[in-house]
Amino acid sequence: MSQVSMFSSGQEFANLLVSSDLLHHSWFTISDLRNHPYLNNPILVKVYPYHSNGAIVAFVSSPTCTLQKEMVSSEDLEGSQSPFDFISTKRNPHFSVNKAAITLFASLLNELSALKEQLDNVSPLIITGVSLGGSVASLFTLWLLKDNNKRPTCITFGSPLLGDSGLQQAISERPSWNSSFLHVVSNHDPIPRSLISPTNVFAGSIPQSCIYNPFGMFLLCSDSDCSCFEEPESVLDIMMEMNLNSQHQDNRFLAFDYEQVLERLKDRVIFKGASQLFYFSVDQLQAGIDLQLEAIRIGGQQTSNMNPLRTKVKKRVEESFAKKRNAFDPGKKLNKMKEAMAWLEWYKKVTLKEGGYYDSFKRSEYRGRDAVKSRQEIVKHQRVLTKYWKTMVAEVEKMPQREETTFRTRWLYAATNYRRMVEPLDIAEYYMKSGNIDYVNLGRSEHYKKLEEWRKEDNPSGSGNYRRKSVSLTEDSCFWAYVEEAIINSKRLREGSLEEKENATEHLVNFGEYVMKMIWSYSVSSEIFQPQSSFMNWWQEYRQDILSCLPNLRLAFYMENREYQSYA
Repeated sequence: MSQVSMFSSGQEFANLLVSSDLLHHSWFTISDLRNHPYLNNPILVKVYPYHSNGAIVAFVSSPTCTLQKEMVSSEDLEGSQSPFDFISTKRNPHFSVNKAAITLFASLLNELSALKEQLDNVSPLIITGVSLGGSVASLFTLWLLKDNNKRPTCITFGSPLLGDSGLQQAISERPSWNSSFLHVVSNHDPIPRSLISPTNVFAGSIPQSCIYNPFGMFLLCSDSDCSCFEEPESVLDIMMEMNLNSQHQDNRFLAFDYEQVLERLKDRVIFKGASQLFYFSVDQLQAGIDLQLEAIRIGGQQTSNMNPLRTKVKKRVEESFAKKRNAFDPGKKLNKMKEAMAWLEWYKKVTLKEGGYYDSFKRSEYRGRDAVKSRQEIVKHQRVLTKYWKTMVAEVEKMPQREETTFRTRWLYAATNYRRMVEPLDIAEYYMKSGNIDYVNLGRSEHYKKLEEWRKEDNPSGSGNYRRKSVSLTEDSCFWAYVEEAIINSKRLREGSLEEKENATEHLVNFGEYVMKMIWSYSVSSEIFQPQSSFMNWWQEYRQDILSCLPNLRLAFYMENREYQSYA
C-alpha cells in the first residue's frame, strides 16, 4: 500500500485516462481512419463525435511516409506558412522540430485553419494520431493551445519524438501545455525510439545539435503492464534501454497495432512518474523506481545496463525534486510579504510628524537608540521585500508573452505599492553616502525600472487625472531622488562656476515644472510639506537664491505664497 500510494498524487491524469474508455475511443478513430483510401494524400485527418458536445480529431499518415531525423529550426519556420512562432519564449527563443512532421502539417494547413475555427466551443476536445500522424496531432494541439479558450488533450500512439530541447523546454515553461500530452508507447514499437539512439538504423549518427527530447507524459507499456513517466531525462534513459533490448532492429516503418496493448491496460495500476512523486526516503524512492521499471519489463530482464539505468532514473528524480523545491512560487510567500509591507506602513504612519517617512528613515542614525532600532527593523523588511520582487521580475521576464501579461496584471497592484513604499528608502540610503549623485541614472535597480515600465504599459494615460485629494503614497517612487538633485543643483547655483550655474538653472526649472505637475494632479503625498522634510528644507535653505535667479518659476510663487498649506 505504501509503495503504491507513493506514486499517487493529486494529479490523476494518467489514471483517469487509462481507467476510462478514452484511449479505446481514440484508437478506434485511428483504426477507422486507416481504412479510408489515402489516394495521393500523405496524411488523413477526420473529426469524430465524442460524447454530447465533444470531438476526437484523428490523424493517420500514409504507409509511404518515411521518418527522417532532419529537423527544421524556428528561424526557418518564421518565413514559412507554419504558424509556430508563438512557441518561442524569452528563456528559450530557439527550437527545432522534425522536418517530416512539419511538412505533413503544412500540407494540411488550409484544412486545419478552417477546422481550428470549427472547434471553438467543442468540449472535451481530443486530438489523436499514430506514428507520424501522432507528430502532426501534437503540432495541431500546440497550435490550439495558443488560444487560451481551447484546452485540448493530445493522445499519440507510437509517435516519434517531435523536437529538440528548445521545444521541450519552451513547452515545459507552460505547465498547462505540458500536461496536455499523453504519449502511449509499446516496448515492441520501434518508431517512438527511432530518433533517440545512434545505434538505431532510423536515426543514424545524430549530431549533438540535433538531439530529440520528449515532452508531456509517457505511458510506457510492456506485454504485461505499464507505467507513466513525465520527467524528460528519465523517459530518454528508459526508452534508450528499451531500444537496446528490442528485437525490432530492422529498417521497416512498422504500423504497430495498439489495440491489444490497450486491452491489457484495463484494470492495471498506473504508477505515477518521477516528477509527480511525493517526498520520501531514499530506500522508498529506489523501491518505487524498481517497481516502475519492472512494470515495463525492464527490471525483470536483469540486463548488464540495469544498475546504471536505476542510478540514472534515481538521479533524475532527485534533480526533479530539487528543481521543484527551489522553484519560485510567489503565492507561497505572499503572507510574509504582506507582513513586511504592514511594518513599512506602520513606520510611515508613526513618522509623519518627524518630517515624514523618507526623512525619518534618512536621519534615524542621529535620533537615538529607539530610532536606530526601528530603522534596523525596517531595513530587515525592506531587504525581504526587495529580494522577493527582484526574483519576481526575473521570473516574469522569462515567461512567454501571453503568460507574462496575465501574470503582470495579477501582481501589478502589489508591485506598484511595493515600489512606492520601498524605493524611497533605497534613495535615502543612496544619498546618505557622500558623493553619490543622479540616483535615477546611476543608482536605480533594474527591477524598479521594469516595475515602473509595466505600470505605464498597463495605464499609459497615467492616473489621478480626476483626483481631488492627494495620494497617501507619492506616485513617482523617484520623487525624493529629484528633491536630492534639486538640493545639489541649488548649491551649485549658489557656489558653482558659470557653467555649473547654467546647468543648475536648467535643472531647477525642470524640477519646478515636475513638482507643480505632481501637485496639480494630487500625485504627491502631503508629507512633502511637513516642516522637517527634505523638500521643505530645500525651499527654506535656497529660497532667496531661487527667487533671485528664477523669479518666474511657478513653484517659487506656489511656495512663497504658502499655497501648499491648503494641499491635502
